[in-house]
Amino acid sequence: MPTDKTMNLPIILCIDDDAQVLRALVRDLKSKYRDQYKIISTADVKEALASLLELKNKGETIAMFITDQRMPGVEGVAFLEKAISFYPEAKRVLLTAYSDTDAAIKAINTVQLDYYLVKPWDPPEEKLYPVISGLLEDWQTEYHSDFKGIKVVGQQYSRTSHTIKEFLAGNLIPYKWLDVQTAEESGRLLKLNNLSNDNLPVIFFEDGSYLINPTIIEIAQKVGLNPQVKHDVYDVVIIGGGPAGLAAGVYGASEGLKTLLIERRAPGGQAGTSSRIENYLGFPTGLSGAELTRRAVTQAARLGTELITPQSVKDIQQKDGYNKIILEDDTVINTRSVIITTGVDYRTLDTKGVADFTGAGIYYGAAMTEATACRDKEVYVVGGGNSAGQAAMYLSKFAKNVYILIRKDDLSSTMSAYLIEQIKGVPNIILRPKTEITEAKGSDKLEQLTLMNIETSETATVEADALYIFIGAKPFTDWIALDIIKDEKGFIETGRELKGYENFTKIWKQNRDPYLLETSCPGIFAAGDVRARAMNRVAAAVGEGSMAISFVHKYLAEVK
Repeated sequence: MPTDKTMNLPIILCIDDDAQVLRALVRDLKSKYRDQYKIISTADVKEALASLLELKNKGETIAMFITDQRMPGVEGVAFLEKAISFYPEAKRVLLTAYSDTDAAIKAINTVQLDYYLVKPWDPPEEKLYPVISGLLEDWQTEYHSDFKGIKVVGQQYSRTSHTIKEFLAGNLIPYKWLDVQTAEESGRLLKLNNLSNDNLPVIFFEDGSYLINPTIIEIAQKVGLNPQVKHDVYDVVIIGGGPAGLAAGVYGASEGLKTLLIERRAPGGQAGTSSRIENYLGFPTGLSGAELTRRAVTQAARLGTELITPQSVKDIQQKDGYNKIILEDDTVINTRSVIITTGVDYRTLDTKGVADFTGAGIYYGAAMTEATACRDKEVYVVGGGNSAGQAAMYLSKFAKNVYILIRKDDLSSTMSAYLIEQIKGVPNIILRPKTEITEAKGSDKLEQLTLMNIETSETATVEADALYIFIGAKPFTDWIALDIIKDEKGFIETGRELKGYENFTKIWKQNRDPYLLETSCPGIFAAGDVRARAMNRVAAAVGEGSMAISFVHKYLAEVK
């Protein structure tokens, strides 16, 4: 087995059915090249061919094939003909006896043989190393390293492909996207594994395995997410992995609480999809939402917070002083307290045609996930908030033009001043005020938008390659069946504001008032954007998440 030191080295693969010759070849090659290349050998041609598919799927690199010409079953040239379909860039060396030189010369045209090496090659310093070193130097000059990790092969305007990319990106899992229509590597991977476009999307993993049209849960299990619950009872379970939830996870675990965080999609929430956050304290040059999320997840995990994702909570039940969290798969988690930090979702645009192309040119958020597909194209952004502005700034690096559509006269009442000034300085971002979309059109993907001036009612149909929607937020609270009081928009009420509701006294049976972030159910707290009258800022969410832990401590002290 290869050691850690050799795992990422390019491979020299040697095949010879003569054990004595093979040992000598491997010995000489390792003596000279072991620090730069991984030397693999086999006496079985069929075994060598079978291993090529596994190596290719793993993303391993073969720099050179060295094979004997005379072998039972498959001759060396025939092996090379098959091998180069897997690794066309690899150098090809044929081991021959003097009597085989004619066959070797003919093979130069058949498989573009790089060299035929006559046995024996003693001394290697004169007859082996100069040849091999020269070929490897040529290979290094032409070689471009292959991506090591997850590869997603699919169609650019496939909703399923988009969902997979969004999940991987949101969970900070590196992957390489291979559009089946434009990436040559995608065709090679499908052909080598006897797959077709009917199987798309396909995910190839670093261990050489693959999944055909997988569910998000299947992907999560494969990459090691969604582990089993470790404790019978937790001190606090946090539902939602946005900034508020991650902050609660950091403070809860650091203060000795058994802490579990459950996230239904990917950590970071809406903030995690932001291309640039420039007003977060301590980062004068700004940072991406993905970077903030990565730091927070790493910090929470290091301190002891357990993270389960992707997993949805479908109910909370209270009994005998404990809270039972019921997951979508009916798993029951017992906890002494709960913090709800499920945040908000973008509101859907209920315009003709939009639902038909969601995931196929029309996206809610996801500017970073799909931005590279917008190169030199016409892109539209709906919304006048900071999320829309940050998306427009990021997309402008790729798109030919980015059009921001808003119903108001300008951005001043909805977007931060620093962001407005940045947008003014980007020539390919065009603001279209007093404009709304009346229809989205296309065949298998978005191709056109019909725009209307809301003052004059004039309409125009424009070419559109992509549309990103950021039109306000709705709280993710529909799943809550417990007696948790919400306002008319669905946001969770907390603290003293609860006293303004008629049914509060029927629900609340404690001898004290609710704590500042406590809901109408004792021991259940809410923080971040899901809470009524929240500030809708990353820093505010982080502050509330950490503050919620202090109230958890107070509550737990009461029920001991």
